[in-house]
Amino acid sequence: MADGRTTVAREQGRQGLGEGLRGVTSALTAWLTRPLASFHLLLAVFGLLVTFGLVMVLSASSVESFSEAGSSYSIFLRHLAHCALGAVGCYAAMRVPVWMLRRFSHVFLLVSLVLLGLVLTSLGARDNGAQSWLVLGPLSFQPVEPAKIALALWGAHVLVTKRALLGQYRHLLVPVVPAALLMFALVMMQPDLGSTVLLGVVLLALLWFAGAPLRLFSAILLGGLTAAVTLVLVGGYQIGRVTSFLDPQSDPRGAGFQANQALLALADGGMFGEGLGRGWSKWQYLPEAYNDFIFAVVGEELGFVGCATLLVLFGVTAYVGMRIAARNTDPWIRLVAATLTTWLVAQAAINIGYVVGLLPVTGLPLPLISSGGTSVVTTMIVFGLLANFARHEPEAIAALRSLGPGRVGRLLRLPTPAPYRPPARRSPPAGKRTVPPAEKPSGKSGGGASRARRNRANTGSSRRPRASR
Repeated sequence: MADGRTTVAREQGRQGLGEGLRGVTSALTAWLTRPLASFHLLLAVFGLLVTFGLVMVLSASSVESFSEAGSSYSIFLRHLAHCALGAVGCYAAMRVPVWMLRRFSHVFLLVSLVLLGLVLTSLGARDNGAQSWLVLGPLSFQPVEPAKIALALWGAHVLVTKRALLGQYRHLLVPVVPAALLMFALVMMQPDLGSTVLLGVVLLALLWFAGAPLRLFSAILLGGLTAAVTLVLVGGYQIGRVTSFLDPQSDPRGAGFQANQALLALADGGMFGEGLGRGWSKWQYLPEAYNDFIFAVVGEELGFVGCATLLVLFGVTAYVGMRIAARNTDPWIRLVAATLTTWLVAQAAINIGYVVGLLPVTGLPLPLISSGGTSVVTTMIVFGLLANFARHEPEAIAALRSLGPGRVGRLLRLPTPAPYRPPARRSPPAGKRTVPPAEKPSGKSGGGASRARRNRANTGSSRRPRASR
């Protein structure tokens, strides 16, 4: 009898759990069908990532901040200032009209190329073996970060404008690929392997979502691999990184020190971690603990649960970004949204990949989590662009125009987006009017009849209607 009661209780528990899961799934599905679900979901993920990053930068940088400046908050306050600047850029990106972004995309690209060229002059500053910082008085930033946005905006504009001709390779590749190669060359001369890889991701995403044939990507990947090998051979500091990746114990105290210490920090974390602020890796056991290798600090202090939470947040970012691209009708918005989402997720995957030992170290920060000025500001601007595109979904536009801006839009004072209107077809030039199908000659008799009709129309000899009395 006891066994029977236990079995019944288990079955009832399973049924209750199943009903609860079905209820949660139904509620989530109903919420996702709302017109502004993409916009609200993106803002929620954005806020969680920024908050997560602020907490982890404060925890991971406290020791080094105190040893350098005598205060445990110096690096955190600098990161907080960058987040405030990025919030301004994010808000501006949400308000700017989409047509303006597309119309001036070529200006953004030209400015980015000029700034990348200035980095190689005396205005550039060298850090960690690469001259990638541009110093203009008290201001210093990495021009390669906004250059990624410029390449995505301008490349999408060109490909969408020529979408009827993309079946021909010369229209598919020119001028997007030559401009991208020029940008690659300027970045490789710094040299900066990680940023070059991300620029390659932006180019590949543009061509992929524009519908380029698969055989083209094999040639591009082969050329990219060749360029990466060349850059590794030219830059001496990167050879050690690749060697330590292939053989982690070849130089455990030198090039492989960071990667080995990151793995030890992840191993110490276990399932739930040592506790926030209680990790040992930041006590100068792990270089760049608050920057490139902050994921190792997350694993040490928050354990597998913290790492999984961060992976879920980036997974939701990928989902909502692709959802925005799929639900828009403007082809330029679709291409830009998919490309920017691919770039963000790829950068996160590369950073996490080299921290856990699956990829060689490239020095790319973890978006919105690592401490970094230009990277944080640029990533927040990208989220602002995606939020702007989310409000341009057809259902979102209809809801905003009929029901008003809503609480979030009213709080942020966001303008009501305009619906997408396909460009009007150009009329044929005068003198080259195409003959309607009914007037095309289909033989001798048909040709004569159509000529007779045209002659009567030209001479006015056709019978006129009789005037009524």
